[in-house]
Amino acid sequence: MIRRPLLAASTSLFLLFACGGNDDATPNADPAAALIARGDSLELPGEFAIPPGDPLVHATAGFAKILCSNVFLSGLDPEFAAANTGFFSSPAELRGAVTDTVVDHEGRRVHLTLPDGTVRSAKLHGDQGCVALPVGESEPYYEAVDVTPNLPDPATTPWPLGDVLPDEPFPADVDMARVADALAAAFDPPEALTAAFVVTHRGRLLAERYREGISHDTPLESWSMGKSLTGTLMGVLIHKGVYELWQPAPVPEWRTEGDARAGIRIGDIMRMSSGLRFRAPQDPDFDPGLGYADHIYVYTGTVNSFAWAASKDRQWEPNTVGRYRNSDPVITNYLVRLGVEEVLGENYHEFPQRHLFDKLGIRNLIPETDPYGNFLLQGYEFGSGRDWARLGNLYLTDGVAPGGERILPEGYATYASTLAPAWEADGRMVYGGAFFWVNQGGQFPVPSSAFYMAGAGGQNTIVIPSHEMVVVRLGHYGGSGGRDALRSALEILMEAVPPA
Repeated sequence: MIRRPLLAASTSLFLLFACGGNDDATPNADPAAALIARGDSLELPGEFAIPPGDPLVHATAGFAKILCSNVFLSGLDPEFAAANTGFFSSPAELRGAVTDTVVDHEGRRVHLTLPDGTVRSAKLHGDQGCVALPVGESEPYYEAVDVTPNLPDPATTPWPLGDVLPDEPFPADVDMARVADALAAAFDPPEALTAAFVVTHRGRLLAERYREGISHDTPLESWSMGKSLTGTLMGVLIHKGVYELWQPAPVPEWRTEGDARAGIRIGDIMRMSSGLRFRAPQDPDFDPGLGYADHIYVYTGTVNSFAWAASKDRQWEPNTVGRYRNSDPVITNYLVRLGVEEVLGENYHEFPQRHLFDKLGIRNLIPETDPYGNFLLQGYEFGSGRDWARLGNLYLTDGVAPGGERILPEGYATYASTLAPAWEADGRMVYGGAFFWVNQGGQFPVPSSAFYMAGAGGQNTIVIPSHEMVVVRLGHYGGSGGRDALRSALEILMEAVPPA
């Protein structure tokens, strides 16, 4: 058991909001003034409802959860985790306010005490990962569920369903020496804190490298790459006939007569263009002085996140304005739960493993929840480099799993990789469908047809159809230069692997 402060005290509270803008900040965006003016011209009447509570208390709940996951899922040293992981929902500037830290290895819990005596806690809750607990509570409000993978021994099963790699060489036109250079570039400089770098070509594992202490099956913080996982789970349900992509979203809170939200379509929600009134640090007009952001509250508020997001009214008509807001993946996860439990009649917490992960060979991707058991896949999930590569490859095959079974609708990869109309109208050529980013804005030195999952702290899974490649980069949040390292590695890979 470790019982001591992990960081020096800090008096800055403002940066709770300022640092929030690091979560997948939109590169190469138009000037904020133009975005604000267009949004103002289309805005509907209404008011924002600011989340209640003390921002420091919320941030400390995020800190407890981040420590819990990085220590008990990733196996990181608590001091390293405190200094280098998870700054989006728990900024470094606020962590020093903690006066007492307990990392209880036997009980698999973390308890953090603030100067006024408030204690924020998180616990490892079985196969659901770590859960931040409401003040005064010692357990979440639901029982943990066993979701052991239904897969053969990876040590004796060929890739991708297992980890046995074939002996045959790669095609002669793949320059393996330059591939090795790309691996080196991904970890340079060391201050980038790259933890995992995985490259596949035509479905085969081409190359990989890991930081000391990390292996191919170590689950690592992945943040908003979970949004793309959310879009994939919805795709599974659409393929099963539970939903249709362009139907109005059947959110129970929106079904009363005359509720204009009843017309918001699932496909628009997954394009980050629902129009819901939900404050996020990425908003061009975000004012931290107005209060805590909804975007962060659904991580740290220890409330029913689905109910909070569903309570929001409309700021714009759907499919008119693009904004990067956690309302949309949270609502989509709400629909996933409703579809699994009410339509399929199956166990919600087992659904990702049984209907997606088992089909792809994924054993080390852990979706985490709020205290009510709702998946917080807008960013609370831990996965290994290889497992994210397996998920990326599902989009290279347009939803056909390695065994030949189609698990996503035909054309779903096209939906994911097509620029969202509302974002295009805003002049930002960066966001697609199914909560994927698109490379039409030239964010990465790969063809514009590439599309990708992205998470705070430099987490990326990049699907490059022109080269039949998937590239995964996972890193620790406290590093510096990770994006530049990834760009350098990608430039070399484009030289090393010819187009298909």
